[in-house]
Amino acid sequence: MFISVFDIFKIGIGPSSSHTVGPMVAVHRYLDRLRGLAGAEKQATRLTVTLHGSLAFTGKGHATDKAVCLGLLGAKPDTLDPDRVEAMLDGLRQSGTLKIPGLPELQFDPEMDVIFDYGPALPLHANGMTFHLLDSAGAIIDTFVYYSIGGGFVVSEAELRKTTNEPVNELAIQQVPYPFASAKQMLEMGEEAELSIAEMKLCNECCAKPQEEVEAGIDTLWSAMDSCINRGISQTGILPGGLKVKRRAAEIYQKLIREGRSNPLFEHTVVDWLGVYAMAVNEENAAGGRVVTAPTNGAAGVIPAVTRYYLDHCPGADQTGIRTFLLTAAAVGGIIKANASISGAEVGCQGEVGSASAMAAAGLCAALGGTNEQIENAAEIALEHHLGMTCDPIAGLVQVPCIERNALGAVKAVTAASLALRGDGSHFVPLDGCIETMRQTGMDMMEQYKETSKGGLAVNIVEC
Repeated sequence: MFISVFDIFKIGIGPSSSHTVGPMVAVHRYLDRLRGLAGAEKQATRLTVTLHGSLAFTGKGHATDKAVCLGLLGAKPDTLDPDRVEAMLDGLRQSGTLKIPGLPELQFDPEMDVIFDYGPALPLHANGMTFHLLDSAGAIIDTFVYYSIGGGFVVSEAELRKTTNEPVNELAIQQVPYPFASAKQMLEMGEEAELSIAEMKLCNECCAKPQEEVEAGIDTLWSAMDSCINRGISQTGILPGGLKVKRRAAEIYQKLIREGRSNPLFEHTVVDWLGVYAMAVNEENAAGGRVVTAPTNGAAGVIPAVTRYYLDHCPGADQTGIRTFLLTAAAVGGIIKANASISGAEVGCQGEVGSASAMAAAGLCAALGGTNEQIENAAEIALEHHLGMTCDPIAGLVQVPCIERNALGAVKAVTAASLALRGDGSHFVPLDGCIETMRQTGMDMMEQYKETSKGGLAVNIVEC
């Protein structure tokens, strides 16, 4: 199967790919549906959106209600200016109406018409959204459900039943030359074709667009990641949401610069730089800034941190190496998504930071010249040591423990790549077995540990 690098990595806004980016995408899909619905333009007067499961329980902290409103105002995650958000929301609160191209003016009160359903989740997925279109008498004209399944991917009920968590816009298997659906197939195809994982992934991508366009798109993704790091290491202050979490990346970065090599205890180590890069990204994400899902917003700091470490601290690093890194990471991320999940609401944080760490380990190993077998080994090591990790954000905010967790995920990725590069690629646990273990562990994990903020740190730490 094939999941594009541009599906795994998407430019959007914080704080959550499943709770912010996904709902915005779902809104646009629903509005497109309404434009083709007979009679809607004459009868419709009001619209409501009900959030179910994890979208309800942590929706306020993840700005899901704001994302719904922004989507209804025409905003899209990849082009929205975060600095315009509050003005747009204030305008909607004052007007109480939506003026959507191709539809009649609709009544919409953000406080009343975004509904948080704290009952049981919808049966197919923890992140469900139900849209209701009403007439002047309050009768329902149309009802439709979408699911935000992690990483900004959105599917309808029919699509979810049919494709079992595959993205809507995937290319058919027969349309790409290397349609690996597992790590085992990926290694076999690479050996037969005598190609690296990145080379196979690039060939697949080039079925949909020219190589120059693919490479330019990857460069754009890295530029967005790098810009996020740079902004994060320059911003100070308190993150929004009420926990009064202080931004730390800028202060730590300045300390590293000042210390230089004068203090052997704080010489520029992998841990120092990886930590500050990852925290910079996730502080930006927590503040609602522009980030790249990698593969999710909650885990957005791991891959940029390891890529920046490669570029700044590894001899011989260049733009070609970055492309190899991201293509390889996307190949591994696609396998994880297809066979398990990248959604914290489905399998806990092992599916978010764990997947990101596996992808980053694979990408770094590839960029440093690792064989396909070493790359697969690196991904497995990183993922294995995130198995069982819960998703229990305090107050439903993507701050504690999420920001620091990205820093540790980046450290594990580099460690995994280093271990793999010092071996010959042979190892005991195959990546496919590790991915299946993650899936089973996620299915067994209790609901309160899967992005509901009803267990773990979320209930044992008193909010300040």
